[in-house]
Amino acid sequence: MRADRVFAYGAAAGLIGDLLLGDPRRGHPVAVFGRAAGAVERVLWRDHRGWGALHTAVCVGGAVGLGAVAQHVVRPSRTASVALTAAATWAVVGGTSLVREARVIGRALEAGDVEAARERLPHLCGRDPQALDADGIARAVVESVAENTSDAVVGALVWGAVGGVPGLLGFRAVNTLDAMVGHKSARYRRFGWGSARLDDLAGWPGARLTAVLATLAGEDPRGAVRAWREDAGRHPSPNAGPVEASFAGALGVRLGGTLSYGGRVEHRPVLNREGRAVAPYDIERAVRLSRRVGLLALGAGAVAARLIRKGRRA
Repeated sequence: MRADRVFAYGAAAGLIGDLLLGDPRRGHPVAVFGRAAGAVERVLWRDHRGWGALHTAVCVGGAVGLGAVAQHVVRPSRTASVALTAAATWAVVGGTSLVREARVIGRALEAGDVEAARERLPHLCGRDPQALDADGIARAVVESVAENTSDAVVGALVWGAVGGVPGLLGFRAVNTLDAMVGHKSARYRRFGWGSARLDDLAGWPGARLTAVLATLAGEDPRGAVRAWREDAGRHPSPNAGPVEASFAGALGVRLGGTLSYGGRVEHRPVLNREGRAVAPYDIERAVRLSRRVGLLALGAGAVAARLIRKGRRA
């Protein structure tokens, strides 16, 4: 079976697996990788960019190498190749868990139980929940749904289309390392620099594809294009900016503004200033948009895999 068909069938099966099963409560492959990366960090940590870059190379290289070996071993069997791609896709995407957490918070807010929503918010994002009212929590959830649609679904499919199983595993390794060491704390400001920059590079194509698909799948394509063009570049993240701005425009809401992480207040630019404030019912609208974007990304990935194959044969 051709490589592009292996990816298309395997990725579709993996997304169905994620839809039906979600993430396991114990023994998730990403958690296993995280523990391994933590063990490598304990050996290599120095307050130095070079040692951090070595940590990134070892961890990401190990994930890519494991995927390459596994893909080579199963290549003679079409069934095994599709099954491996499906398993890898299921392991690296997180769309169902994202939707589940967002909906739990949305239901709590719609029931007026702001305290329950505050308790659940750390399962989805790193905001300080006690600093947020109901509308602030809803805004944080919509922003997290938008950003994680790119990080947890679309970006993985992009790299799976480009690199097969090694691409899937490598992207998730980069994204996981960024979450672990890519922030600007005293311990990781230098050590995590390489992981953060690599995550910016790896996330670039998925973020732009997510913005394009949100524009196509959203309720207000013109608003999405306008917000993306006018506001994305004002966001401090080169990848979250296009994604959040396009979601804001597509949903007709304002995102961004003042937020708090770990007691540190940040004043971010407002995205889609012409929109209205986020309300709790917008969480479900964002979830539905995220689902549509994920399905479109699967189709785009299958087309990209076919074009890549043709380009290699030319």
